[in-house]
Amino acid sequence: MSLHVPRQSIVTLDVEGVLTPEIWIALAEEFGIDALRRTTKDEPDYGLLMKGRLNELASHDITIHHIQDVIARLRPLDGARDFLDTLRSEIQVVLLSDTFEQFIGPLMAQLGHPTILCHRLQIHDDRIVDFMPRIPNQKRCAVESFRAMNYRVIAAGDSFNDLHMIDAAHHGFLFKAPAAIQAERNDLLAYETYAELLTAIRQATEITSGD
Repeated sequence: MSLHVPRQSIVTLDVEGVLTPEIWIALAEEFGIDALRRTTKDEPDYGLLMKGRLNELASHDITIHHIQDVIARLRPLDGARDFLDTLRSEIQVVLLSDTFEQFIGPLMAQLGHPTILCHRLQIHDDRIVDFMPRIPNQKRCAVESFRAMNYRVIAAGDSFNDLHMIDAAHHGFLFKAPAAIQAERNDLLAYETYAELLTAIRQATEITSGD
């Protein structure tokens, strides 16, 4: 006779717009390039979005060190560190982001070095020449892998590229998502404050704790 083992829960969170500022918008403001304001909240095709970004960087002769200098001055969103510290004290958390290892380090240090899965950039002579996705649709694949490991997954994000992750999870929420995404996915619960999101995650964990 096999014993029923309750599933453990794990939370997967997007990063930019959820815990940190949007890096590309910060770069747009620093360098005065309006085209860099376009993010995954606006463009569902991540490959197309990145090709446009890299073209803009090349045409304005912006190096990786220029970019890293801007990122080093950024700070997490107000309340993000307290929220993440509280959440990590109660449940396992993995950050799933379409940012890059060469970008996100300073912000992760300010958030207490949480686990983050993201992509890498290809750099030559201080210039970004290409980006290397870990795998296609890594957010969805990560959630599916956690589910295959018998985890109950609770996911939250704010952009088009988070929807596959949210849909693949047992419980998924929008957080600080723009009105257009909320309208398109009005089947999803949407929250604006960390207190609301923390309560929703706790409730989802209670629902599944005896599963």
